[in-house]
Amino acid sequence: MTHAQVGQGRVAPPSADVRRRAEERLAGLATPAGALGRLGECAVWLASVQGQCPPRPPSNVRVVVFAGDHGVTRHGVSAYPSEITALMVRQFLSGGAGVAVLARAHGATLRVLDIAVDVDAAAFPAEVTAHKVRRSSGAIHLEDALAPAETAAALAAGVAVAVEEVAAGADLLVAGDMGIGNTTPSAALVAASLGLSAAEVTGRGSGVDGEALARKEAVVAQALERAGDRTADPIDRLTALGSADLAAQVGFLTEAARRGVPILLDGVISVACALVAEDLAPGSAAWFAAGHRSPEPAQASALSKLGLEPLLDLGMRLGEGSGAVAALPVLRSAASLLSEVSLLADVLGPQDA
Repeated sequence: MTHAQVGQGRVAPPSADVRRRAEERLAGLATPAGALGRLGECAVWLASVQGQCPPRPPSNVRVVVFAGDHGVTRHGVSAYPSEITALMVRQFLSGGAGVAVLARAHGATLRVLDIAVDVDAAAFPAEVTAHKVRRSSGAIHLEDALAPAETAAALAAGVAVAVEEVAAGADLLVAGDMGIGNTTPSAALVAASLGLSAAEVTGRGSGVDGEALARKEAVVAQALERAGDRTADPIDRLTALGSADLAAQVGFLTEAARRGVPILLDGVISVACALVAEDLAPGSAAWFAAGHRSPEPAQASALSKLGLEPLLDLGMRLGEGSGAVAALPVLRSAASLLSEVSLLADVLGPQDA
């Protein structure tokens, strides 16, 4: 697969004309100037990515969870063993996972995909394993996460899934994640993308502290040193420091942006993937909004680079896409306000306007 096949090349921006009209409508509402705060900003973004003013509240929200295991988990970077990943995939399927509960509460469709869980493909239904690339990934401080062909296959899987979800009528997409140890490659990707040190991006993830946190930081530092200058290229960066599930999410994000469907990002994993997506397909970030602020330091750095301000700040670190789904009512509220609040000109009437 060539880079062009996974969406390399600038992505067309959302409508500037609609954004201007949305800003004008916001300024003309029968509310004090700036009174809607971030809700007003969200409404303008939603109008621009929908290409219509006023915007409509997203009604066909589709959440895709990319699941995979990570070789670094065997090296003490997580509070939990890798076996939890497969158990959690079953929780997604049974409806008991956090994001499954939130998706039901907010009328979103949930889909989980085994991209690289460390189990045989027969462990899950065929529709879950249809895009499986491999079992787990290489321990990135010792070896590449993927072979180049596996990176290409994972990116292509993400593209294919985005095509399927858009064809199903998605008007907003959420990329979720499940994978014990996945904050370690995510931190490494953010560091490599932004030229930061391991100390600046390494956080507690699933709850490590003390010696385990120091070990995690050392793993990220060693991975960055091992990968060296290869990380300048976004696809080589995924090969050296990512994983199949993260690469699939990158393909998903770039293809959704290319097709003009907005994406609500979640925590550090999806934001790390968004950074790589923006490098691979410049302009993609204009189609992204940030659902919530994660306690992970790497997420804050990545959001700053992408120019995104999260809708929620609840101290959540569950992953799964849960923070993004929790933010859905905020986005829907923003759309409703810009659409339904009276215009000042109508309130005053023609004689007073």
